[in-house]
Amino acid sequence: MLIDKGIKNRTDLIKMSGISTNILAKLGKGEYISIESMSKICKALACDVGDICMMNEKSSAEESSK
Repeated sequence: MLIDKGIKNRTDLIKMSGISTNILAKLGKGEYISIESMSKICKALACDVGDICMMNEKSSAEESSK
């Protein structure tokens, strides 16, 4: 999707969306980020959350067992 939008690297996404490098690092590690951050990314890419995010059943099951 990034290539389709003309984004060549992560720095371009940071500039376009206004997110921090920490948020991008969390995404790379599969960690949780805020809905606000997701919204900024979606606005920058002109897409829906479902286009860039998916539910991980394993993670949901692990969370509910804690």
